[in-house]
Parts: sequence; structure tokens; C-alpha cells
Amino acid sequence: MSIIWKKVIRSYGMITIGTFLMALGTRMIYEPMSMVTGGFAGVGIILEALFGLPVSITTFALNIPLFLLAKKSHSKEYLTKSLYAMMTFSAALAIIPLAVVTEEDYLMAALLGGALNGVGLGLVFSSGSSTGGTDLLSTLLHPFFPVMRLANILGIVDGLIVVTGMLIFGIRTALYSIVAVFVTSKVMDGVTAGMRYAKVMYIISDESKRIAEIIMNRLDRGVTALRGNGMYSGQEKQILMCVVSRREAVFMVKYIKELDERAFVIVADAREVLGEGFGMSD
Repeated sequence: MSIIWKKVIRSYGMITIGTFLMALGTRMIYEPMSMVTGGFAGVGIILEALFGLPVSITTFALNIPLFLLAKKSHSKEYLTKSLYAMMTFSAALAIIPLAVVTEEDYLMAALLGGALNGVGLGLVFSSGSSTGGTDLLSTLLHPFFPVMRLANILGIVDGLIVVTGMLIFGIRTALYSIVAVFVTSKVMDGVTAGMRYAKVMYIISDESKRIAEIIMNRLDRGVTALRGNGMYSGQEKQILMCVVSRREAVFMVKYIKELDERAFVIVADAREVLGEGFGMSD
């Protein structure tokens, strides 16, 4: 199987799992407990309470015009993935049975629902797509409000949905919904950062040549030699810099100490790494 097909399968697999987790949180936590956390699913929960419309139908129907309008402003790949995400999310909402798993415990509902939604959104966003909804709506509204950041527009749109939910279901439910939104954002950030999370290593050693060979040959990673001068000794030193995965960093420290016990090693977090050897194909 080619690398391209592996990336495609991985991307769509992440979307499928992510949308299922989001639908699970909606059907088993948010919907039965009337927790409106924004998004078109939140609109669906409101319309279901007012008119009896299924949430799955609402999310699907509201998204269709948005995707038609977004054809000119987004890439074909992004729209294709996002359309698949929207359809699988709507389908999962229709398939998963309505059930209450938190027994009127709103705090547990906010934590569990936020975690499920955060992991699901993180997987979807990491695949280079979205489920449409208010995310896509915000990108379409942005040209009309160019002085505003996209995140601010999204916050306003979702905020209006949450406020509407508060007027219908009460302030207590709305407050716990805000807690769920906070948990979702934190978990989602953790998932998306973890997809491209790595370690930057700076190594100062008299055995820099042998260490560089280990990095290139055993780990199949690139390494760059930087020139440095010790201010105390006045001697010129080679500083090796490389980016490795978290697992590889553990092995590298072990290898370095075996070669040179006096080596000076700095290991730092790299929150975002793009390029050969890193990214979606890792």
C-alpha cells in the first residue's frame, strides 16, 4: 500500500472515530440533559425541544447550504473531508440510541461530554477537516467582519447558541454547558498538539560525530551541527540540534550517555512540527 493511501485511510479513519465520539457525547449526555454547548448540534437540541425535530436532521439540513456557499473559498480536499465528517456525524446521531449515562449529575455530564467532544473534535481537526457547523459558518462570515479574528466570530456565534439554550432550558444547565465547552477546548488542544508533539534536542559533546551517526543511521532523523563558543573555556564547540519523537528522545539520552558521560544535553518540547518525518504520516 502506498504512503498516499495510508495517509488517506488514516485521515478518514480519524474522522470516523472522531465524529462517532462527538455523536456519542451528544446523544448520551448533551441531548438527554438539554445541555447546549454551541454548534449546530446545540441548535438541533433547541429545535428538538421546541418543535420535535431530530438533531441529526437539523445538523444535516443546516450544513448543506454552508457547503454549497463554501465551494469557492475552501480547497476541494478540505471540503471533501469536511463533507464526509458532517455526513458521518449526522449518521451517527441518527444511529446511536438516546440514553442518559450520568443520571442527572450535571458536573459529571459536563466533564464526560466535554472529554468525548474534545477528543472527537481533536481527531477531526487533526485530519485537516471539520464537521462544518459554526466553524464553517464563521469562515463564511469573516469577509463581512475583516477586523475581527476568526476565533472571535466563532465565539460570538457559539455564544449566541448557548445563550438561546439558557433562555429555554434555564441558567443552571447553561452554566454546566459552559464548563463542558471549557473541557472540550482543553482536551481538543491536547489531542491536536499531541499529533505533532515532538522533542528538540541540543547536544554538546566531544563525540558529536558518533552521536550524529546514531541519529542519522539508527533513528533515521536529520541532524544539524551549529557552531558555538564556550565563554568560560574559549573553545569552539559543535552543537548538534535534532527533532525526534518523544519515544526516540528517551533512547537518544541513553545512547549519548553511553558514548559520552560528560555530554551536555538539553531536551525541550516542540509543540508543532511540520516537515519530513513528522505530521499526519507519523
